[in-house]
Amino acid sequence: MSDLIVAWYPWIKALHVIAVVAWMAGLLYLPRLFVYHCSAQPGSELSETLKAMERRLLRAIMNPAMGAVWIFGLALLWVQDWSQGWLHGKLALVVALTWLHHRMARWRKDFAADRNTRPAKFYRIANEIPTLLLIAIVILVIVKPF
Repeated sequence: MSDLIVAWYPWIKALHVIAVVAWMAGLLYLPRLFVYHCSAQPGSELSETLKAMERRLLRAIMNPAMGAVWIFGLALLWVQDWSQGWLHGKLALVVALTWLHHRMARWRKDFAADRNTRPAKFYRIANEIPTLLLIAIVILVIVKPF
């Protein structure tokens, strides 16, 4: 199995990066939609439009992209040297992104049921978290500081 992964490593890595880009786009856009949704009256045309956009973004882009990140990432891990500290840090941050993804899915359900209680400022702050995690992951992967 590992010989097959080694042979396909560049392709698996490319697909992993493509999935990361798609997932990050969703992780950065969904909380921005939540910010707009906070100002929409429940039941209004804007609120219903945002509900549809949030649902489609999560189900059609974010969920498949996150799954692909994990599948291709685990395939890449198969042939990695696990003693590298940067890799442990990266994996911890990817778990944090996954946790955040699931929190956003929960928040989307709150908006879908017209029961959001959080202010727009909460989602503005939440919108910054994926960026910070992405910066840390890129530094770990490229610089490999430990």
